[in-house]
Amino acid sequence: MNPTTLPIKAYRLVTMALTPFAPLVLAWRRRTGREDPKRARERMGLPAIKRPRGRMAWVHGASVGEGIALLPLIVRLRERGFLVLLTTGTVASTKVLGERVPDGVLHQYAPLDAPRFMRRFLEHWQPDIILLAESELWPNLLMEADARKTPVVLVNARMSHRSYERWKKAPRSIRALLKPIHLCLAQSVADASRLVDLGAARVQVAGNLKYDVPALPADPQELSELRALIGSRPVWLASSTHDGEEQMAMTQHLTLLKQFPDLVTIVAPRHAPRGPDIEREASKIGIACVRRAAGQKLPARGPQFYIADTMGELGLFYRLASIVFLGKSFTGGGGGHNPIEPAKLGAAILHGPDVSNFIDVYAEFARRGGARQVNDMEDFSRALSQLLGDARRMREMSRAAGEAVDSLVGACDNVMNAIEPYVLQMQLSNP
Repeated sequence: MNPTTLPIKAYRLVTMALTPFAPLVLAWRRRTGREDPKRARERMGLPAIKRPRGRMAWVHGASVGEGIALLPLIVRLRERGFLVLLTTGTVASTKVLGERVPDGVLHQYAPLDAPRFMRRFLEHWQPDIILLAESELWPNLLMEADARKTPVVLVNARMSHRSYERWKKAPRSIRALLKPIHLCLAQSVADASRLVDLGAARVQVAGNLKYDVPALPADPQELSELRALIGSRPVWLASSTHDGEEQMAMTQHLTLLKQFPDLVTIVAPRHAPRGPDIEREASKIGIACVRRAAGQKLPARGPQFYIADTMGELGLFYRLASIVFLGKSFTGGGGGHNPIEPAKLGAAILHGPDVSNFIDVYAEFARRGGARQVNDMEDFSRALSQLLGDARRMREMSRAAGEAVDSLVGACDNVMNAIEPYVLQMQLSNP
């Protein structure tokens, strides 16, 4: 891949110039908790472990959601005899995925996208194929892979309308970035159409890998204890919330107490460290709350506002609440969060008006009656009141959400079928 456009040339020169300052940047990120202090060298392409012998697939998912979506594909690659190197870019993703990846999968932090770091990383690991999740179009990664003639496949590929409009303003640059990608396996027809229009050479619709991911795990003992404490009290969950949405949950809690005086409201913020801030906000308006990260126990009776500010426990809370409101659909920049995980665990889904990042997923849920959009606070209260007060309606909605997920599985099969020619070629060249 020749960096034939000025923006790509500039990006490459800037990342080369900044390479000597990488240790300083990483040290600052360590102090702010955004880097693993024991593994920072991996971010400069310095391996922590030796490469085993055998055919290797490098699979990359930047954060928690992308990494989890890759789990079914990782299992299938292992079944085909591949060594799998999984890279992620955040401390949170490493913590969550560390508990879920299959045995034998190697994990490293992804190197920063600088030529020297990428070259060092690829020379050590020598992957036979690179599978990048969603929209990880890093110029130096793509240039170095192209120089080594390593096939790159974009899996679970996504191109939102917002990103599409931005890239249309730089058509030569996006075409140059897409050129080294051998195959784009898109989540939807809309994603595929946008990728083709921007210059991707080979595009197929494979579906969304997130439908194929097993249900989130939960600690059985913790689940049993919390179920016993909640008992027969009505309960709902505001999940993956952003600033502003926790305040909405507080307002709903106070409003619904008139109808459900022993209501339990659980709030699981998208960013767990915000738990103390949410607690202070709740206290200001007279809501007594319990914060999980502080080790506080949920009382066994009476109304409660429970702040679930821990990492990797959403599977626990989705099993406790049959009604889930998914955040980033009112505030937090909008676009919504993925409803698949709560739907797999029997939840009826509520969301705000902006779910543009998952528009096809939510459309299928809405078509089957498994999700409901709430447009304002009054509509929000009405939806919660109806579902909490009508167990039959809640069960029908949660059943419809589960059926929507079941109808859309199969992306992993489609991806494996699409990359089969590469797999066969690698078996012939490296038996």
